[in-house]
Amino acid sequence: MIPEARAASTVNATFVRPAKFYLSGFSNMPHVKYYYVFLCFVYIVTVLGNSILLSVIYYVKTLHTPKYMVVFYLALTDICGSTALIPKVLDTFLFEKRYIVYEACLSYMFFVLFFLSVQSWTLTTMAYDRFIAICFPLRYHSIVTTPSIVALLLFSWVTLFSLVGFTVGNIDNLSFCDSLVVNSFFCDHSPVYRLSCNDSSINYTMASVAFIIILCIPLILITLSYVGISIALGRIASGEERLKASKTCTSHLILVAIFFLPIIGTNIASVVSYINPNARMINTSLTNTMPPLLNPIVYSLKTEEILIAIKKLVKRNKISFSAKKRLKS
Repeated sequence: MIPEARAASTVNATFVRPAKFYLSGFSNMPHVKYYYVFLCFVYIVTVLGNSILLSVIYYVKTLHTPKYMVVFYLALTDICGSTALIPKVLDTFLFEKRYIVYEACLSYMFFVLFFLSVQSWTLTTMAYDRFIAICFPLRYHSIVTTPSIVALLLFSWVTLFSLVGFTVGNIDNLSFCDSLVVNSFFCDHSPVYRLSCNDSSINYTMASVAFIIILCIPLILITLSYVGISIALGRIASGEERLKASKTCTSHLILVAIFFLPIIGTNIASVVSYINPNARMINTSLTNTMPPLLNPIVYSLKTEEILIAIKKLVKRNKISFSAKKRLKS
């Protein structure tokens, strides 16, 4: 039975602070524990897959390029984003620790939203890299340099940190004087601020601004990049050269589809029609967990340079192991 928790403490005369929120999670869903076991499996494979990709890029010097620096950051963000979300979800629902302290809830919300936003803009940076590589191939190495990519990534991290921090921080301006049951599987922004009993228009505005900056603008920029890439490919006379150039974009396009389509689809569906809360939570959880799982798999299977690098590492380790074995014998 879900408790109708009440606000427990007051910080000042204006705002009422709850001691804790209650995460409702899935309601009346049979065999839900199997889903949490599945999320545990997803998390383990995500960490392993992305750790392998990080190691390959780190140890193989031929991959120390601006392009693979972005891939490195994406893999790192995938691990951080999954770690921010999945272990806490498992702890909350597998061990029935559904109450979460107010401050912990806001921290939880911040890290999940921050790493989600970083993933989005890292994919945009990858689109920029592909756009310059195909549309301005002769100037690629002078435009896409290590300092320029580091500057882009740092700028996006700092900007998104500020944006998400301000969006989450505005919840401190709300009072919670009725139900404290969050109808989600984590401390999501919208379900939390909608529980407030005072004016939350600024929170709605910030949620809209964040949605535009985190999802809409990156998707528009990526689309424009590929429009430019398509035009550039159309100007290449040789069909073989055109195919070779387009192959360098395949991995990125798959990652973009995996990341953006479920999020945009879920948001559009929730606006135009009613979605069962359990279905919405499953969609949201898969949207947050599946891209980090699939990203290293896609890059390992669809990128020739990564496959060659993995083979080199395996061969190098075999030689090293054989040499050590001979020395011992």
